[in-house]
Parts: sequence; structure tokens; C-alpha cells
Amino acid sequence: MRNKAAICTFMATASLLPSPAFADQYKQAADNARIECVVSKQELSRIALVGDQFASVSKISSGTPFNDFAVTNEPVRGDIYISVPETYAAGSISFFATTKKGFVYKFACKAEMIEAQQLFISNPTLAKSDAANWENQTRPDQSAVRLIQAMATDKTIDGFEIRQSASPAARVGNLEIQLIAEYRGASLLGKVLRLTNRGKKPLPLAERDLAPKDTLAISIGEPSLAPGASTTALIVGANGDYDHD
Repeated sequence: MRNKAAICTFMATASLLPSPAFADQYKQAADNARIECVVSKQELSRIALVGDQFASVSKISSGTPFNDFAVTNEPVRGDIYISVPETYAAGSISFFATTKKGFVYKFACKAEMIEAQQLFISNPTLAKSDAANWENQTRPDQSAVRLIQAMATDKTIDGFEIRQSASPAARVGNLEIQLIAEYRGASLLGKVLRLTNRGKKPLPLAERDLAPKDTLAISIGEPSLAPGASTTALIVGANGDYDHD
């Protein structure tokens, strides 16, 4: 395939896109950490923990409903939902939250007139331990295949951080490539990509042409794309840098 080097370069560097490419907010925080975020001032905002659940929330009440925010603990999944009225005068909110695994976080969030927000918090020690336990159940090559299977069925994995991407598509010749999601574990990194043929002729898709050199497993939905057709590619490689925001 022509442009093989360019395609492989995109596949390998797709996760290095700037943070605004991701619609949701992702943070890593250790115990007692201060977490900064942005919440909606007109719709609900959700905060979820990766591999943990919220147990309780502590905040100061203003005593005035139209000038106060509410934090509700959802008991089934253990998430919390934040509601900030449009009449709320301050430009930010703050509160403490304790998790079921004993961690305490302080949240300091800006309140803005934006759409509903989602914030995902992962504790590096907790997440890396759970992800490593999952990965170490089988050999690295077998774990890579298991990750492919999990991504194909939209399955969540304990300790893995799943990022949904809103990044723009890139064009390499007649092939359009868009990063859809990432699965980040302790040593494995999975990518879900959408491939679209923007040319006027059928476009063959060979795994060897799409896989970067450090690829451990790859799966392509269709071996060939008709003009205008799309398919999904799942690629698993090494997670070279787990410490990221």
C-alpha cells in the first residue's frame, strides 16, 4: 500500500493529540489530591471513579437554594452528579469526597455556562494495580488479543482508562483515519480507529500496512473498502507512558 510509512506514523502517534480533542475530562489523582475541573452551570455534571466508587461527599451549604450547588451520590454505580443553578453567583465550587476504597479528594471546579460535563478520575496506584492484574493473567500476546476482544464488544476492564475521542480525522492518500477511543492499561494501549475510503476505487486494507512496528495485536473489520465505505480497526501496542492527564 502506498503511504504505508505515513499511515503507521499516524497509528503510532494518534494518542499524542492535544487534550482538547477529548470531549470528556480525565484526571489522575493520588490520595488527598486537589482535582481541578469544569462543571456546567446549566446542566448536570457527572464525576466517575475508575475502579472505585464514591462513598460520601462533604460541602458547605450556603442556606440559599438559588445560590448553592447540589452534589448527589448515585448509589448503584457510585458516581456523583453536580447541579449548579444559573443563578449561582460564584464562578467556582469546591467540596471533599471520600471513596469506598478509602481515598479522599478535594474538588475545585470552575462553573461555566456549558453543556453537561463528564469527569473521570483514576488513582494511578489503584488503576495500575488492577490493570496489571488483568494483563498478567495471560502472556503479553494473549493479553493483547483479549484486549482486542474487549474493545470489539465495548467491554470495560478493571484498571483500564477508556477515553472517548472527538479528534478530527486525518487523511493519508485516499484513506481517512479517525481515532475513536483509547484503552490505557498498565503495559498495554489499545486504540479504536475508524477507517474510511475517500477515493473513487476500492481500497484494500492489509494488517501489515496499518500496524506500527510495536503492534502486539490488530483486527480490521473489512479487508477492503468500497468508495465511501468505512470500517473499524482495533490496534494494541505497548503503553509507553501511563502517567498522563
